[in-house]
Amino acid sequence: MTVRLTLISPAPNEALREVRFDDDGPLDPAGVARAEAVASAVGPSPHAYTSPSRRCRRTAEALGLAARPLDELSGCAMGRWRGQTLAAVAAAEQDGVSAWLSDPTAAPHGGESLRDLRVRVGVWLDGLRDDSGRVTAVAEPDVIRAAMVHALGAPDATAWRLDVRPLTAVHLSGRAGRWNLRGGEPLAQG
Repeated sequence: MTVRLTLISPAPNEALREVRFDDDGPLDPAGVARAEAVASAVGPSPHAYTSPSRRCRRTAEALGLAARPLDELSGCAMGRWRGQTLAAVAAAEQDGVSAWLSDPTAAPHGGESLRDLRVRVGVWLDGLRDDSGRVTAVAEPDVIRAAMVHALGAPDATAWRLDVRPLTAVHLSGRAGRWNLRGGEPLAQG
């Protein structure tokens, strides 16, 4: 049997609008409303998961998914940059931001590197059994980028070239560790 995985990005919240490294802030009422408006586009799934962040858990709930939080789907650990805007970090640590944006193994913030994130997400992805059937996960955009890079066997730096918009679905299908990708489909109101 083929695994059919749908990765859904969460509704926007304040951190996303402020271009701030997420600090596990809540999903605001506008984000909840946007997710509820497209809930009919998300079909039932026997296996539903979510990143443990409040934003992803609340998005999954608003989409009508009884999703189980998984640590493997946590967003990239950003260390001391957590909660700060990219502009503020770039002003204070220009060399660190430059290294982070150019070297997938760099973790100048003291957290997790892009490569470490991709490996962690890849282990989860490859651990989905061929008999899993349909799987849905609401996950942070960086987790979805990591899954796409892993599924395609692309270089880690490719993640910086992938845009994951709020409330979009990326579909991966495959078996025995071989994946096909269909990406960037916006969830539409039903």
